Amino acid sequence: MEITGARILLVGATGGFGSALARSLSSAGADLVVASRDSAKLAQIAAEVGAIAIPSDLTKDGAPEVLVTSASTVLGGLDVVVCAIGVVAFGPATDVDDETLEQLFRVNTLAPIRLSRAALAVLPRGGMIVNVSAIVATMPTAGMAAYSASKAALTAFDQAIAREGRRVGIRVLDVRPPHMETGLVTRAIAGEAPKLALGKDPGEMADRVVVAMAYERDVVDWDDV
Repeated sequence: MEITGARILLVGATGGFGSALARSLSSAGADLVVASRDSAKLAQIAAEVGAIAIPSDLTKDGAPEVLVTSASTVLGGLDVVVCAIGVVAFGPATDVDDETLEQLFRVNTLAPIRLSRAALAVLPRGGMIVNVSAIVATMPTAGMAAYSASKAALTAFDQAIAREGRRVGIRVLDVRPPHMETGLVTRAIAGEAPKLALGKDPGEMADRVVVAMAYERDVVDWDDV
């Protein structure tokens, strides 16, 4: 895929990794619409990367369809939809209450699934869906069982729609980053993060994702170039 001139919707653009993706995609020459729940931060990142900002909360009924339609309208079509949203929780599985469990799956699993479904309805042959999962999707971690499960469910969905997408010429890229220095662990919705080694650089990971998009990868993690 040629990233220069590609019409891309990036959701989660105000997060530590999402903002890095916005910068990398902009540097590669993409035409961007950026979306997030935080309209003030969204306006800042949009101004920085020269993107169009559309505030949106994917957990709301009908929001993914409205966002995809709006982005397609302002860009004159869509080539790529990128979802880089997520929340994290820590602690033993027995300590994760129902509210936390539901929020993990609502944000990490259901929202990207609904956005992907909306994207599949409008993307042309040669289009692409990029979903940011996590390394715990394939390496579940003690003390993060619910979070690992929410990301594993998204990865399973990505693998299935990748097979469906081949029939209509749409690629699916499942991004499984390791721990990165994005500040996410300091914003856990429950529990406290264990002592972690220094995380990877989100900017470098974002650049790897852009390379994977251009060179038709299906999966990207830290070891991919």
